[in-house]
Amino acid sequence: MVPSRKFTRKSAKDGHNAAYHRDLHTLLNSQVLVLNRLWQAVNICTARRAFALVYAGHAQIVSSDEANNFMAHDFESWRDLSADAPDHEVVTTISFKIRIPRVIVLLVFDRLPKKEVKFTRHNVFERDKNTCQYCGQVFDRSELNLDHVVPRDQGGTTTWENVVCSCIACNTHKGNRLPREAHMSLIRKPKRPKWRPFVQITFSAPQHDFWKHFVDLAYWNVELSD
Repeated sequence: MVPSRKFTRKSAKDGHNAAYHRDLHTLLNSQVLVLNRLWQAVNICTARRAFALVYAGHAQIVSSDEANNFMAHDFESWRDLSADAPDHEVVTTISFKIRIPRVIVLLVFDRLPKKEVKFTRHNVFERDKNTCQYCGQVFDRSELNLDHVVPRDQGGTTTWENVVCSCIACNTHKGNRLPREAHMSLIRKPKRPKWRPFVQITFSAPQHDFWKHFVDLAYWNVELSD
């Protein structure tokens, strides 16, 4: 019976260690919002990466009080602030425990990442908000076509600047003509949409309320004019 008891204790210990490492892995892979030096959201990283940036002095961790006053902390001050944090939100080391951050701010990076929106049928519909660019009416996508403003037979290109949403009736009326030849006009000039942070990011986890101060989580937020 003694060997059996030892085995039981060892199994329990091994199970506890395995659970601890799973929890640690989950915490260190939590999503952290990254702000540039101007406090604009530019990326998402893991908590592991966030700790590395903060420890190296390249970023600081952002917190807020009940009045939504924001404060930035270096590694040491955040470690001290973590002393009273709930156990399920901290990573414990031999000598201290530290809370998983939700937002960090970079100390040197002040640019927004340059990234183009892909030219697809879906994204043209999104840019034009499912609205016919000739009559101005909103339609279900099944009732919309893509129209070349300058027909391809007349040298028109398949680009952001020459393709618009068009309802079936307007598309049929315009035919293979220029808008002015069909006595039609566009409600706005088609342009390449400007990319905004997180337009194409698919969030795989529930978002933290704290992020809402910095991120518009709308799938699309494009500007069609300068």
